[in-house]
Amino acid sequence: MKKIFIIWILFGFMGTAYSQTVTITEQGTNEPIELVTLANIKTNLYATTNVKGQADISAFRDVERIEIRSLGYKTIVKSYVELESEGFSVTLETTNLNLEEVVISGSRWRQSSDDVPSKIISISAKDVALQNPQTAADLLGISGEVFIQKSQQGGGSPMIRGFATSRLLYSVDGVRMNTAIFRSGNLQNVINLDPFAIENTEVLFGPGSVIYGSDAIGGVMSFQTLTPQFSLSEKPFISGKATARYASANNEKTGHFDVNLGFKKWAFVTSISSWDYDNLRQGSHGPEDYIKDYYVQRQDSTDVVITQDDKLLQIPSAYSQINMMQKIRFQPNENWDFQYGFHFSETSPYGRYDRHNRVRNGTARYAEWSYGPQIWMMNNLNINYMANNRVFDQMSLRLAHQWFEESRIDRNFNKSERNTQSEEVGAYSVNLDFMKATGERNTLFYGAEYVLNDVDSDGELTDITTGISKVGPARYPQSKWQSMAAYVTDEFKVADNFTLSAGARYNLVLLDSEFDTTFYPFPFSEAKLNNGALTGSIGGVYRPSDTWVISANLGSAFRAPNVDDVGKVFDSEPGNVVVPNPDLKPEYAYNADLGFAKVFGNIVKLDVTGYYTHLKDAMVRRDYTLNGQDSIMYQGEMSQVQAIQNAAVAHVYGVQAGVEVKLPQGFGFSTDVNFQKGEEELDNGDTSPSRHASPFFGVSRLNYNANKLSMELNVNFQAKRDFDDLPEEEKDKTEIYALDENGNPYAPSWHTLNFKALYRLTDTFDISGGIENLTDQRYRPYSSGLSGAGRNFILALTAHF
Repeated sequence: MKKIFIIWILFGFMGTAYSQTVTITEQGTNEPIELVTLANIKTNLYATTNVKGQADISAFRDVERIEIRSLGYKTIVKSYVELESEGFSVTLETTNLNLEEVVISGSRWRQSSDDVPSKIISISAKDVALQNPQTAADLLGISGEVFIQKSQQGGGSPMIRGFATSRLLYSVDGVRMNTAIFRSGNLQNVINLDPFAIENTEVLFGPGSVIYGSDAIGGVMSFQTLTPQFSLSEKPFISGKATARYASANNEKTGHFDVNLGFKKWAFVTSISSWDYDNLRQGSHGPEDYIKDYYVQRQDSTDVVITQDDKLLQIPSAYSQINMMQKIRFQPNENWDFQYGFHFSETSPYGRYDRHNRVRNGTARYAEWSYGPQIWMMNNLNINYMANNRVFDQMSLRLAHQWFEESRIDRNFNKSERNTQSEEVGAYSVNLDFMKATGERNTLFYGAEYVLNDVDSDGELTDITTGISKVGPARYPQSKWQSMAAYVTDEFKVADNFTLSAGARYNLVLLDSEFDTTFYPFPFSEAKLNNGALTGSIGGVYRPSDTWVISANLGSAFRAPNVDDVGKVFDSEPGNVVVPNPDLKPEYAYNADLGFAKVFGNIVKLDVTGYYTHLKDAMVRRDYTLNGQDSIMYQGEMSQVQAIQNAAVAHVYGVQAGVEVKLPQGFGFSTDVNFQKGEEELDNGDTSPSRHASPFFGVSRLNYNANKLSMELNVNFQAKRDFDDLPEEEKDKTEIYALDENGNPYAPSWHTLNFKALYRLTDTFDISGGIENLTDQRYRPYSSGLSGAGRNFILALTAHF
C-alpha cells in the first residue's frame, strides 16, 4: 500500500489542477445514478458517473452542449454555464421512451445511436440487478431479442436473426473472443463471462464484419466489464458490492464480491464470483416426452440404470463455476489512459444432458458424456491516447492474450474404454483503432487488426478397469489460424437530422493444419488455406423530428473457414460421423435493414426493424466420401461420412418489433417480439428451414417503479414449430423434442409467467428476487436438449459500500 501512495504522489502533479464535479440523481428518489454518460459529440468529450452519481466535467468548461444520457432515463441537454448556475446538480426523470443513447459496439468508439444505422440494444447493470440471470447467456436472454438454446445447464448458445454459434461474434472489453475452434454446433463459451462483473452489454444486430472481421454475420455481442473509477477528491474513492443468492429450481448457491479503490490517477477493481448449481428441476405440467426418469451409475464394475426418485430432475446437469477479475487503470494526464485487465473463469466438469437422453438397444447409449472443466483466461492491455493532430484525435491500442481449455469425455454403456478429447487454444490479438474528425460534420474511424490462434488438440483412451491409458484420436489437427485486416469507416452528417455512414474492410485469413493419420486414413496430411475477404457497409439515420427516427443499412459480412470447419472429427448424431474437408472457402452474407422508431405523445414508443440476409457459399454439413467410402466404422458403429462443405445458398428474413407504454402512477408496459424465417438449399435442390432460425418468440412486461421499489411481471413465450417445419438435420433428434400424434418430433409452443422485484432497504442493502415460471410449466426452448426451470424461487441480498 505504501508503494501505491508513493506512486500516487509522484504522479499527482501531472495534468491539470482544475476539477469540477457534477452529481446526478434520480428524480423522486434522489438516489445517485451510476454510469450516466455526459457527452459532447462534436468535440469527442465524454465523462461517466461513478457509483455515487459523480463525474469530473472539468474538460467540458465553456462547452455549450452537454448531452446527459442513461438507459432508462430521459435525455437532457445542458451547457456548462447552466450546470454551474444549478450548482452542478442534475436530476433525471425515469423513462424508456428515448430514441437515442450512447453506444460503443458500432465502431468500438463512443457514439450517439443517432449516428449508427444498425440496430443496437443495451442491457444495463440495473436490468441485471432486477432479473438476477444465473449466467451471461441468461443475461442476453432477458433482452427479449436474443434466443437462447441450451443442451446442458452449463451452457447457453445465443441465436440472433437466424444465425448462431460461429456466425455470431463475442467481444469482451473490445477484444475478440471467438477462436479458431468455435463450431457451427451450439456454443457454450458465453458462460465464461460473469454477469456481476459486467457494467453494460450491447447487442448489434446484423453484419459487423467491417469493424469485427470474420464471424460477425448475424450480430455482435459486446460486453463491457467493470471500469476502475478514479477519486474525484483528495481522498481515496472506495466502493463495491457483495451479493449472496439462492434459487430453488437448481439449489443455486451464489456469492459475489467486488471492490473499487480509486485515487486521482490510479484505480483498481477486484471481482470474484462463485456459483454452485445442483441438477435442474423441470416443471410439472407439459410434454411427457421431456421426462428422462433415470440415470447411469457405475456399481461393482458394471453400469447400472438407476430410476430417479424425482422424475422431474434432469440428471446429470449439476455444475459449479468460479470467476475472478482484476483491473488496473492509470491516467497520468488528460491525454493518456492505460487499462490492464486480467480475467479468469473455470467450470467444474458437467454432463451434456441431451447426450444422456440417447438410447441404443433399448437402454442408455452412454454411461458417460460430459464436458471437462471449461477454462478461459485473458490478459488485456488497453492504451487510449487523445491528441489533436493531422492523423487522429483519439487512438486506442489493445493487446490481448487469451487461453481457452476444454474437453469432452464419453464412454458407451457397459464399455470399459473412456474417450477423452482435449483442446487448448492460445489466442493473441492486436487492435489499433483511430478516430479523426475531418471537419464539423465528418468523422473517420479506421484501424488495423492482427489475430493469431494456436490450436493444440489431443486424444486419450483409458481402460477404466485397468486404469491404463493410451493415445487416442484427437478432435482437431494441430493448427495455426491467422487474421490480418485493415478497415475504414466514414461518418458524414449531411444535415443536423441526417447522418450517412459507409465503411470497408479487407481481411486476409491464413490456416495451416497438420493431420494425424494414425487413427483415420485421411488422403491428406495437411491443409493450407489463404483467403482474402472484402466487406463493406453503407447506411443512414434520418430524424424528421425529435420523436421520429428512420434508419437503413446495407452491409456484407464473411466467415472464413476455421479449424473446426476444416479439420474436426466427431459424431453429429447416431449413425453419422463428420470428417475433415481441406477445400473450404469463406462464406459471404449480404444484408439489408430498414427500421423506424416513433414516440407518440411522450406516452407510447414503437420500434420496428425488418431485415433480409442472403448467405452465399454457406458452410453446411453434407454427405461426403472418405477414400471413396461413404460410410466408415466410428466408435463401434458403421456411420455415414459427412463433412462441412460450401454446399448451400441460404437466406433469412424477419421482423423485430417493440412497443413501450408509459402508464400513470409509476407503471409501464412493454413488449418485444421477434419473427424470423430461414431457408437453405439441400443437395437435391430442395430447401430446408435453417437450423438456427428460431420460432416466433418474445417477452411482455408490466413494470412498476416508485421510490425504492421496482417490480416486474413478465411473460416469456415461444411459438410452436411442427415436424414439417423442422430443419432436416433436426428431424431425427427424437431425444430433444416432444413427439406429435404421428410419433414425429416437434417443438411445442410454451410460455412462462414470471415475477421479479427489487427493494432498496437502506443506502447499503438491497433485497431482490422473485418467482420464475409461476405456473410450473414443463417447457423446452427450440433446439434445446434441456428443459427450462420449473417453478423457481429466487432470493438475493446485496450490500453496497
